[in-house]
Amino acid sequence: MIRKLDQIIEAVQQKGKRRLVAAFANDSHTIGATSMAIDLGIIDATLVGDIPTIKKICEEEGIDVNKYKLVQEANEQAAANLAVKLINDGEGDFLMKGLCTTDKYMRAILNKETGLMPGGKAVLSHVAVFEVPAYHKLLVTSDVAVIPAPDFNQKVAITNYVINTAKVLQIDTPKVALIAATEQVSVGMPACVDAAVIAAMGNRGQIKGAIIDGPLAMDVAIDKESVEIKKLKGEVPGDADCLVFPNIESGNVFYKTATKFAGAELAAMVVGAKVPCVLSSRGDSTKTKMYSIALAALSCK
Repeated sequence: MIRKLDQIIEAVQQKGKRRLVAAFANDSHTIGATSMAIDLGIIDATLVGDIPTIKKICEEEGIDVNKYKLVQEANEQAAANLAVKLINDGEGDFLMKGLCTTDKYMRAILNKETGLMPGGKAVLSHVAVFEVPAYHKLLVTSDVAVIPAPDFNQKVAITNYVINTAKVLQIDTPKVALIAATEQVSVGMPACVDAAVIAAMGNRGQIKGAIIDGPLAMDVAIDKESVEIKKLKGEVPGDADCLVFPNIESGNVFYKTATKFAGAELAAMVVGAKVPCVLSSRGDSTKTKMYSIALAALSCK
């Protein structure tokens, strides 16, 4: 079981390097993170962007530009589209967002004719893996960045995504907490009702490979003392591996609070496409982006 983000890197090193394609890689964080990942032996990298800008950044950062394959495209949206095309052409195993905005990155992925969607009723979602100093293991969370207000079917898909990611982290039977404002089943709160039904689906084997409980308030999902005080029973309360948030507001507030107040580090990616797609904030650190690269590389089939 992988309990630290650094162990993800070790797992990829054992699995073997993967090929990354970065979309509009015109920034020092993307170049620095990919350089670190190359030096760790976990990827080969193609950078799509403005080559003179990339070369200038490499020179300023003391990075050997020859470790990359460079593809010229100075336009932001065109660079995202070209990066996706390279994936579809078999020249990369996973995608990474560089300096392009999230909407342009997602537009390239979601394009019905040239994008990375597998077809059918596929759901694109966001998964983040947090290493929080106050918690005893990694936390797999979703969705904090892509789906604003997931409907019931999307919540089922999101639940399966966090389970799959937890299994990539070598957690054989993930414990999934469906987060709401209370652990009571309140019919006036749609998040509580949806969580109760999804938990029942898990109990009946309709969602496989995990122990699912909900609704659970945040405190009882992760804090054993709160579980004892409230006299809750079950394997998930106080020991969750995965948190499924009811909407983007609650997930995003957790994301920012964990990183800014609690000193958490994380890895993040978009799932549901043909390949993992690294999606971190443009303001995220080089280290966060490097961990995200490692998570996506480990998730490649």
